[in-house]
Amino acid sequence: MSEATQLPKREELPEELTWDLTKIFSSDQEFDEKYQALTEELKNSDTYKGTLANGATAFLNALEFVLDVYRKVEVIYVYSHLKNDQDTANTTYQALYARAGSLFSKVSEAVSWYEPEVLQLSDEQIWQYFEQEPKLEIYRHYVKQMVDNRAHVLSAEQESLLAGAGEIFGASSDTFAVLNNADLEFPTIMGEDGKKIQLSHGVYGQLIESTNRAVREAAFKGLYSVYEQFKNTFASTLSTHIKGHNYKAKVRHYNSAREASLSNNHIPESVYDTLVEVVNNHLPLLHRYMELRKRLLDVDELHMYDLYTPVLGEAPIKFTYEEAKAKALEALKPMGEEYMAIVEKAFSDRWIDVVENKGKRSGAYSSGSYDTNPYILMNWHDTLDQLFTLVHEMGHSVHSYFTRSNQPFVYGDYSIFLAEIASTTNENILTEYLLETEQDPRVRAYVLNHYLDGVKGTIFRQTQFAEFEHFMHVEDAKGVPLTSEYLSESYGQLNTKYYGPAVEEDPEIKFEWSRIPHFYYNYYVYQYATGFSAASALAQKIWDQEPHALDKYLTYLKSGNSDYPVEVMKKAGVDMTKSDYIEAAMKMFEKRLNELEELIEKL
Repeated sequence: MSEATQLPKREELPEELTWDLTKIFSSDQEFDEKYQALTEELKNSDTYKGTLANGATAFLNALEFVLDVYRKVEVIYVYSHLKNDQDTANTTYQALYARAGSLFSKVSEAVSWYEPEVLQLSDEQIWQYFEQEPKLEIYRHYVKQMVDNRAHVLSAEQESLLAGAGEIFGASSDTFAVLNNADLEFPTIMGEDGKKIQLSHGVYGQLIESTNRAVREAAFKGLYSVYEQFKNTFASTLSTHIKGHNYKAKVRHYNSAREASLSNNHIPESVYDTLVEVVNNHLPLLHRYMELRKRLLDVDELHMYDLYTPVLGEAPIKFTYEEAKAKALEALKPMGEEYMAIVEKAFSDRWIDVVENKGKRSGAYSSGSYDTNPYILMNWHDTLDQLFTLVHEMGHSVHSYFTRSNQPFVYGDYSIFLAEIASTTNENILTEYLLETEQDPRVRAYVLNHYLDGVKGTIFRQTQFAEFEHFMHVEDAKGVPLTSEYLSESYGQLNTKYYGPAVEEDPEIKFEWSRIPHFYYNYYVYQYATGFSAASALAQKIWDQEPHALDKYLTYLKSGNSDYPVEVMKKAGVDMTKSDYIEAAMKMFEKRLNELEELIEKL
């Protein structure tokens, strides 16, 4: 697991450090068989079309057919995307992934008649069916969501046209992903040991944290030189994607793309606005932290490439992957025996793809479907940050496992709004554990620094992204062209507002918008910030062993989509329609900033 200047090929990795996808399909041949079988099954869709008015049994049969084909295509899609992501340059799995995406669109198109046909029925008739057929009861919340959404569902013909264009609407995102992960060639720079090293997403993430300032600067400028080179291409893909969001919102009679996105989970738009408002009100705290960072690094000018290196120099603590496993198992014990049994299963059953290899998708995630393991992708480097990433993604996977084990398929998933709470609760628990168990002042200071950087990156930075994402959608809706120049200048100004006068206005950072995958996810990023804030409150309750706190938390993990996300969180003990949970997170940031400032004086 030592640092390497050349990435290994996929076939060179030790099997135990790769995920076991044979648990999904034993071979690509089985994928083909399932693919063909589902393609044939879709032909039956017309036998259900037009039958919903024929009584409760017909209504039930059509509903279960629709859910069944989605359940099957999700498995096919997950297998293909995991195979593709483990080596995005592998043309075999590029093709498999493309086929699965196409099949997903065909499924959507084949059953696009269903929701409009449900909504042709009166409320009285629909709920009468529920009285007549007891097997429908489990689907009550699912159908209620449809009924509540009447105003935004189009005719069957229009829904079919939109569903059939699914691949077209997703083309910009797919183009960005291929360009960003497979086609971009990053320059070679001089590494810490004086040897040349080629930049990749994973290597950049490591080098930007280097204690060698020359290395950080070279990595920063080297990476952004490539994005600047392709700025017009990235502006084109992002602008087109946003136009798609705005178009679909308009034809579905929403006031905005944001309203359309948030209404899917019944999230009030005020939650978004409250986040931006509260974080903006507390930007002076971030500015203060930047001033501290500048002082501790002892630099005349603080640059954007100085924001990720530990302010205390070389890390006094780091972990190999094996050490991180042991630490994670110890740190997460407050989550209880039921929770920990799943964590151990994740390690023993090869849910995790650990090592960065040539062509592997950058970053980290948890992914899966109702009928697969909740797999974790990582690009491991021996750092404290990677330990946090491991417990973060483990939070997602345990959440998925609990949900799928306790809910039927119809509710066997959860919204992104809920997802980031589970992952960042784990991060907060790990922080508490390290601050309680590490007595070395240098280690404690380093952990505090890491926590403050985590809030900077997860609450402040993601809110910055959310503010910019909404800005892009609003500007496009007004007819303003989203050119590379306009995006870059606007982003640069926003970045200056967030980081304050202590940080130099590096010209490269204005191109950061071009490399953010989450801008293609449709109002996704704000949920990192709201999620981390809610998680801070929940983790504190669990760590302090408040009565019933853990039971309430596990109930949330097991709820899936059985209720609206805001209601699920109220049951867990956090009301996310109010601002107090974000204010509390800001107070914790200030408390730990105070603690670090005091500790620094004693070192």
